[in-house]
Amino acid sequence: MNNTYRIIDANINRMAEGIRVLEDHSRFISENKEINEKLRNIRHNSRKILIELDSDLISARESLSDNGLEISGKSKLDNKTTDKELIISNFKRIQEAVRSIEENLKVIDEYDKGKQFEQIRFEVYDIEKQYLSSLKFQLPKGIYGLTAEKYSKGRSNIEVVKEMIKGGIKIIQYREKEEDRSRKEMLIECLKIRELTKEKNVVFIVNDHLDIAILSKADGIHLGQDDLSVQEIKKINGNLIIGVSTHTPEQAQKAIADGADYIGVGPIFKTSTKKNVCDPVGLEYLDYVVKNTDIPFVAIGGIKEDNIHQVIEKGAKSIALVTEIVGSYDIGDKIKKLNNKLK
Repeated sequence: MNNTYRIIDANINRMAEGIRVLEDHSRFISENKEINEKLRNIRHNSRKILIELDSDLISARESLSDNGLEISGKSKLDNKTTDKELIISNFKRIQEAVRSIEENLKVIDEYDKGKQFEQIRFEVYDIEKQYLSSLKFQLPKGIYGLTAEKYSKGRSNIEVVKEMIKGGIKIIQYREKEEDRSRKEMLIECLKIRELTKEKNVVFIVNDHLDIAILSKADGIHLGQDDLSVQEIKKINGNLIIGVSTHTPEQAQKAIADGADYIGVGPIFKTSTKKNVCDPVGLEYLDYVVKNTDIPFVAIGGIKEDNIHQVIEKGAKSIALVTEIVGSYDIGDKIKKLNNKLK
């Protein structure tokens, strides 16, 4: 009997510790007040259910002589490298602990308390689903900014990015080619852009170059169809937001299946800002993505102030314009005009 109380005590502590980790994450990292409150309520309610057994549980405790302490100390199975791994592992820890509490309460003739913990277990399953769903990347609505110094009227990328941020753009992608500057120059620019974007809470994406994305501590990377795969990127750095350019329904579905966080949809219209780009996919492909996928997407390619309404009417919420913004003499005024159309 004493050992059963010991099992329950160990698992109630394990459960509470797992909940506390998730409470801290939901409070300080994701700032999800709803999830934080649900987790806190479960932690407090579980303690209330067992309050009558507190003295028996504490009396049965033998923490320092527990052979699990030595086993755990030698194991590296609990290593986590991403936020997602941290979240999933702690939810599993809670669920396993609750199941053990639930079953062992029945052994000591506390069937009703066991059923209460059964209910808690199902609540935890539901919270896990809600929390993981809430962590999916959401593209900021509005203008998706890209650098293109070649078309920037003699201004540097840094100058243009400052104007984009001042104009209210919430996501900026660094897109430059090696034929125009060295990798070292790219990294220097990206480090500065990272500083500017972080200060104003703007999402920063690097096009193509994984090394520069990692070294500049960018939020994410955007891939073309001939770049590294989503799975390969995740093996190297699972924390990066991953976008993938797509031009067909098949490519969109593959990007979704591979685990991309968002996709580029285009080129919608003819564009001259990229070499070796495919023919325009038109509004038909955009219409397909809107109606057949639930992944965040950005419409891109040849979009201007005079045709953006066609893209908006199809349902695009995030829209990339390159020369229309970087080539404008007054970037702030151009962004304002475009945002008025989006509204």
